Amino acid sequence: MIKRWFDWLASTLGLLLLLPLLLFLAVWIKLDSQGSVFFRQERVGRGGRLFRIHKFRTMVSDAELRGLQITVGADARVTPAGQWLRKYKLDELPQLLDVWLGDMSLVGPRPEVP
Repeated sequence: MIKRWFDWLASTLGLLLLLPLLLFLAVWIKLDSQGSVFFRQERVGRGGRLFRIHKFRTMVSDAELRGLQITVGADARVTPAGQWLRKYKLDELPQLLDVWLGDMSLVGPRPEVP
């Protein structure tokens, strides 16, 4: 109960404080390439419950049709904005929404792909 309260409070503050940066990055992604701003992927949460994780999209919108599910080295599917977002791990910031919704926690194991 205390951990969930901490997660909710910290993610609320994080989302509010980072809102200008999140909006800027969303616009940059939209201007950089076609497709959605977010990448959503099914993950396994606590107790085996499935949920959809949110990240900023760093690859072309049809990347799964153009190659492997994982990226290695200089993958041509990564967009110019995506390279920068990945380098500084900013593509992970939308996961604060998943923490706020209760699908993830700030502290704990990363949810795995089923």
